[in-house]
Amino acid sequence: MTHAAPPAGAPADPNLAPHLDRDFVGYGRTPPHADWPGGARLAINFVINYEEGSEYSIPDGDGFSEASLTESPDSPNGPGSRDLAAESMYEYGTRVGFWRLHRLFTERGLPVTVNACALALERNDEVAAAIRETDWDICCHGWRWIEHWTLSEEEEREHIRRAVASLERTTGARPLGWYCRHGPSVHTRRLMVEHGGFLYDSDSYADELPYWTRVNEQPHLVVPYSLATNDSKFSRNHFPTGDDYFNHVKDAVDLLWEEGATTPRMMSCGLHLRLIGHPSRAAGLAKLLDYVAAKDGVWVTRRLDIARHWAARHPAG
Repeated sequence: MTHAAPPAGAPADPNLAPHLDRDFVGYGRTPPHADWPGGARLAINFVINYEEGSEYSIPDGDGFSEASLTESPDSPNGPGSRDLAAESMYEYGTRVGFWRLHRLFTERGLPVTVNACALALERNDEVAAAIRETDWDICCHGWRWIEHWTLSEEEEREHIRRAVASLERTTGARPLGWYCRHGPSVHTRRLMVEHGGFLYDSDSYADELPYWTRVNEQPHLVVPYSLATNDSKFSRNHFPTGDDYFNHVKDAVDLLWEEGATTPRMMSCGLHLRLIGHPSRAAGLAKLLDYVAAKDGVWVTRRLDIARHWAARHPAG
């Protein structure tokens, strides 16, 4: 099933490709039945965003220190001055946070998707090896954790090429999914399809089910992401405690599970090592993992499995 076309007579922007036209209709009142494996009412995908080491930094020639999604998200250091405190908060994510989340998921035998920035994995051989030892899937999170809409078309094309080649070296397999930092440029999806080899992208927050679009006249699958059930709210003080995180996401699970009796859905739970990797927050994640693992009718799965399932059960029309 594809998105609805703009109404007849609607003004068209000649600068936009068809897949960039806005769609306010989607599936409407009759979403397709997802037909998740085992008759599950809800598919849940936990996503570890592996970004530390690929953020903007003065050592990498960016002219400023990135502090986003840390304990102090607004760096007091001005342009040209290294923020060593922010740098160390990112380092915590890979030195400590990753291994805490690795334990929480592997001990429970729960699958994970890693939104991996290629340069970040290049800088931590031990983490790359640990990922290779699991059955976790990789979704390419770019060559670096930067805003793609600031790149020229040629720069973005080169970033995609470098990211895919790098992740193939560090993880042993090329990534089949793609997700930009926050949002794509107007060129991203076309360049990704042009590069080839991707099954889906997640550069959308528009739905609770995958959907098809068309890029250069060929069908392309979108598996939407979410910032609603995302631990980024810790850095904005929306989640003061791990229990606040647990209750917020649990409420989403329960409502979607209830709706899933007739219209099964999916949800994405984004995790950041430098945020939820801290002990008191990780305790809330542990409670959530135990809750969903014990709940009947919930399919905890990888993003790649959702994409493959949708392509098989709901092929492009």
